Amino acid sequence: MTNTTLQPIQNIAPVDQKKKSSDPAQAQYDEGKEFLEKNELAQAALAFHNALLAFEEKGDENGIANASNQLGHVCLQRAEYEKALAHYQRAWDICDKNDDPMSLMALSKQLVLVHQGLKQYQEAVKLCFDLLDSYNRNNNPKGAVETLELMVDVHIEAGDKATAADAYRTIASIHASYKHNNIAERFLKKAQALEEAV
Repeated sequence: MTNTTLQPIQNIAPVDQKKKSSDPAQAQYDEGKEFLEKNELAQAALAFHNALLAFEEKGDENGIANASNQLGHVCLQRAEYEKALAHYQRAWDICDKNDDPMSLMALSKQLVLVHQGLKQYQEAVKLCFDLLDSYNRNNNPKGAVETLELMVDVHIEAGDKATAADAYRTIASIHASYKHNNIAERFLKKAQALEEAV
């Protein structure tokens, strides 16, 4: 027979109750992420700013990069593109110094959106080509397709529908090479619709 001793009711806590970090900087950072998830941007910005100051005081480069990245996200959502660029650039510099290619790729995607918001379309496209090069080297068709879709948005916003249509055809070609014929056909139709709108 097994022992079926019940746990006292006062020991049972809600499942979603998270333990706060004992590190004040990390606690502020975690709080900022919660606010950002709830789209409470002002509170998120304040929490990330406080976390950034605390990480700077400790000399924690990873913390500085993470807080800067999150502040970039907040500014991007608020369409404060210049501020977002400054925060992302700070994170970029740290990640580049620490030779962190995965973080640099994630930052590149955000920087495409920042440059698009600043109407710096050539810079956005240049970043997309850098991402495409990396995805091709690593044989990552999913990343390549996502980047091409970003490029389509940039080209359309820049008024270059013909180049956007070319990007759609490239996406269709990638899908066709994996026998995703229905998806490929959908992108070919998008390319055709863009060309007809030119």
